[in-house]
Amino acid sequence: MSNRAVLFAATLAAIVASDASMAQANASKEKCFGVAKAGQNDCATPNGSHSCAGQARKDNDPVEWKYVAKGTCTKMGGKTTAPRS
Repeated sequence: MSNRAVLFAATLAAIVASDASMAQANASKEKCFGVAKAGQNDCATPNGSHSCAGQARKDNDPVEWKYVAKGTCTKMGGKTTAPRS
Protein backbone atom coordinates (compact mmCIF):
# COMPACT_ATOMS: atom_id res chain seq x y z
CA MET A 1 0.00 0.00 0.00
CA SER A 2 1.39 3.42 -0.91
CA ASN A 3 1.88 6.19 1.63
CA ARG A 4 -0.87 8.13 -0.08
CA ALA A 5 -3.35 5.25 0.30
CA VAL A 6 -2.42 4.80 3.97
CA LEU A 7 -2.87 8.52 4.61
CA PHE A 8 -6.23 8.48 2.85
CA ALA A 9 -7.42 5.46 4.86
CA ALA A 10 -6.31 7.06 8.14
CA THR A 11 -8.06 10.32 7.29
CA LEU A 12 -11.26 8.52 6.36
CA ALA A 13 -11.18 6.52 9.59
CA ALA A 14 -10.73 9.72 11.61
CA ILE A 15 -13.70 11.36 9.88
CA VAL A 16 -15.95 8.37 10.51
CA ALA A 17 -14.91 8.23 14.19
CA SER A 18 -15.51 11.96 14.54
CA ASP A 19 -19.00 11.70 13.03
CA ALA A 20 -19.90 8.86 15.40
CA SER A 21 -18.73 10.74 18.48
CA MET A 22 -20.57 13.89 17.35
CA ALA A 23 -23.79 11.89 16.97
CA GLN A 24 -23.44 10.56 20.51
CA ALA A 25 -22.73 14.03 21.90
CA ASN A 26 -25.69 15.52 20.05
CA ALA A 27 -28.09 12.83 21.32
CA SER A 28 -28.22 14.68 24.64
CA LYS A 29 -28.68 18.07 22.96
CA GLU A 30 -31.32 19.79 20.87
CA LYS A 31 -31.40 22.72 18.49
CA CYS A 32 -32.78 25.79 20.23
CA PHE A 33 -33.91 28.71 18.07
CA GLY A 34 -33.88 32.28 19.36
CA VAL A 35 -31.31 31.97 22.15
CA ALA A 36 -27.99 32.40 20.34
CA LYS A 37 -26.00 35.53 21.06
CA ALA A 38 -24.45 37.52 18.20
CA GLY A 39 -21.56 35.54 16.75
CA GLN A 40 -22.33 32.44 18.83
CA ASN A 41 -24.78 30.46 16.68
CA ASP A 42 -23.92 26.83 15.95
CA CYS A 43 -24.69 26.59 12.23
CA ALA A 44 -26.63 27.89 9.22
CA THR A 45 -30.03 29.52 9.42
CA PRO A 46 -33.02 27.65 8.00
CA ASN A 47 -33.91 30.64 5.81
CA GLY A 48 -30.47 30.65 4.15
CA SER A 49 -29.33 34.11 5.29
CA HIS A 50 -25.94 32.54 6.06
CA SER A 51 -24.42 29.08 6.03
CA CYS A 52 -21.98 28.89 8.89
CA ALA A 53 -21.50 28.96 12.65
CA GLY A 54 -20.57 32.23 14.32
CA GLN A 55 -22.35 34.47 11.82
CA ALA A 56 -25.38 35.57 13.89
CA ARG A 57 -25.61 39.34 13.68
CA LYS A 58 -27.84 40.03 16.68
CA ASP A 59 -28.71 38.45 20.01
CA ASN A 60 -31.74 36.13 20.20
CA ASP A 61 -32.62 36.28 16.51
CA PRO A 62 -35.47 33.75 16.03
CA VAL A 63 -33.79 32.15 12.97
CA GLU A 64 -30.45 31.60 14.73
CA TRP A 65 -29.93 28.44 16.77
CA LYS A 66 -27.47 26.72 19.03
CA TYR A 67 -27.28 23.31 20.68
CA VAL A 68 -28.45 23.23 24.30
CA ALA A 69 -29.00 20.40 26.76
CA LYS A 70 -32.14 18.46 25.88
CA GLY A 71 -35.17 19.80 27.76
CA THR A 72 -33.74 23.25 28.50
CA CYS A 73 -34.62 25.20 25.35
CA THR A 74 -38.08 26.42 26.30
CA LYS A 75 -36.86 27.24 29.82
CA MET A 76 -34.33 29.57 28.19
CA GLY A 77 -37.06 31.26 26.15
CA GLY A 78 -36.27 29.51 22.88
CA LYS A 79 -38.12 27.18 20.57
CA THR A 80 -37.15 23.71 19.33
CA THR A 81 -38.63 24.29 15.87
CA ALA A 82 -37.52 26.76 13.24
CA PRO A 83 -39.73 29.79 12.65
CA ARG A 84 -41.84 29.78 9.52
CA SER A 85 -40.22 31.54 6.57
